[in-house]
Amino acid sequence: MLAIKKLRVEFGARVIFKDLSFTVMPKERISFAGHNGAGKSTLMKCIGGALEANGGEISKAKDCKVGYLPQEGIHIKDISLWDETESAFGEAKTIQDQIDTLSEQLSTMDSSSEEYLELLYEIGDLDIALEHLDPNTIKPRVESVLLGLGFKQSDFTRDCAEFSGGWQMRIAMAKLFLQEPAVLLLDEPTNHLDIDSQTWMEQYLLNYSGAIIIISHDLALLDALTKRTIAFAHGKAEEYAGNYSYYLTESKLRKEIKIKAYHAQRKEIEKTKQFIERFRAKASKATQAQSRIKQLEKVELIVLEQDDAVMNFTFPKPPPSGQSVAKLEDASKAYGELNIFSGFDFEVERGERLAIVGPNGAGKSTFCRLITGQEDPDSGAYLPGQKTAISFFSQNHADELDPNKSVIETCEAVASTKNAPLVRNILGCFLFRGDDVFKKVGVLSGGERSRVALVCMLIQPANFLILDEPTNHLDVQSQAVLQSALAEYPGAYLIVSHNRSFLDPIVTKTLEFRPGESPQVYHGNVTYYLDKKAEEKAATKGTIKGDDRSTAKPTLSSLASSSAPAALKGPKLSRKEQRKLEALERQKRSDGLKPV
Repeated sequence: MLAIKKLRVEFGARVIFKDLSFTVMPKERISFAGHNGAGKSTLMKCIGGALEANGGEISKAKDCKVGYLPQEGIHIKDISLWDETESAFGEAKTIQDQIDTLSEQLSTMDSSSEEYLELLYEIGDLDIALEHLDPNTIKPRVESVLLGLGFKQSDFTRDCAEFSGGWQMRIAMAKLFLQEPAVLLLDEPTNHLDIDSQTWMEQYLLNYSGAIIIISHDLALLDALTKRTIAFAHGKAEEYAGNYSYYLTESKLRKEIKIKAYHAQRKEIEKTKQFIERFRAKASKATQAQSRIKQLEKVELIVLEQDDAVMNFTFPKPPPSGQSVAKLEDASKAYGELNIFSGFDFEVERGERLAIVGPNGAGKSTFCRLITGQEDPDSGAYLPGQKTAISFFSQNHADELDPNKSVIETCEAVASTKNAPLVRNILGCFLFRGDDVFKKVGVLSGGERSRVALVCMLIQPANFLILDEPTNHLDVQSQAVLQSALAEYPGAYLIVSHNRSFLDPIVTKTLEFRPGESPQVYHGNVTYYLDKKAEEKAATKGTIKGDDRSTAKPTLSSLASSSAPAALKGPKLSRKEQRKLEALERQKRSDGLKPV
């Protein structure tokens, strides 16, 4: 359906990849893997027609339509949300015009001729395509996709220019989904989606009829969706017949095999050289020595590539704090007629690890500003804890950096007097080494700007961290390092994110925000929260009723329902005992669901 043959892309003296060849078959699910800058987005731009390769060929079948969703840079204006999305069905009018034209030609042809039959078959194919684009289904399909991606009915008549960059990406995604191209190219599609929209998108992609090529740092999405991985490193690409987890395991195995082969080859070469040196001058062995020399010249040496640099850091030891880090008492907040929450009581305790989830606009960022004292509640009180030191990484932190300042100037401007001498070393941990620290922020990639923003947060020791979408633009390796640092961090933190694979190992409580509803706490990680929501939804629909549970066939939902923490069912326990029981139950549930 789609073939890439000996593709080559270079920027100046840097070769991104060369002699790259692979094919895409119908309904395949492929992910591009590799660190930031390895060439994933570049290749996707080439396939999508946004960038011309320096060499090679990209060929596709006659009726193969390719749809490309870039990572950023979409700006739509002067058209309503509904009209822009509905324009995805412009093809229906084009097909109808083709049918009309061919029908006129058909009426003038000999019905017994071969050309007549070929034209008849062509009209039949167009009729089938038009039936798929049935005008009667266009309105409900557009509405379903827009609502699934988080838009409201009241948004349908709004001009696209009124929406922010993240929502503009959702508009482009909605239009692309409705066009249903044969090959769907998605570059970081989850970056601007809340957890509900992401869940909807995952289900949509699982049922998608065409082929999908995706770049994402959400490992849970990649594992659930993809069946093939193409990994980029050192200007080369390697294929793996499995999802991302399979790629991680298999790439490690391949590297071990290559290291063994390298050492075996070096040992054999050394042995051959010793033979040559020993018998080169001996007349009876001279012929054999010359033969060994020729053999050595023909040997293709195994080269071990140096591992890609990965940032490495730990959070500085936080200053001690009281048991209560921050508290809201009977807090209410509204913006005009929009009520975020009212009468809300919440307390963050020392060492607490909390995930904040919910649709965009439900109040997650507002809550972060209130719990850190950046904004006052309309009523109620904010009570900071004793000796609480706060550090806030906002969702737009990386975009708000001064593009005219260098990396080191940006970090030194926010460093304390005590940490100023350490800025260069910390930047080195985040892969800014040598002259890299003198680069202007304006020329950095999205991932590099995110790392600079993290450095700015790191050089301010704190015992209470608030991280708003910290993994956006960070590659998988950088996410793993950040995750590891947070796991070892002894202070309290709140993380606003939809990345389940990042959150699940490091959070113990989930706080959900819903428009028009009171925030709700779930005593478990994000997967536990999603399981409980699915169970609640099923119960609401009446799919689980009374004694039917005992005879029903076990499902994922029923397995999840059995995972409710024992501490919630038994007698009143201390918080420490309750947390211990909850951890044991989560582990038990995880062990039960893993093979399923």
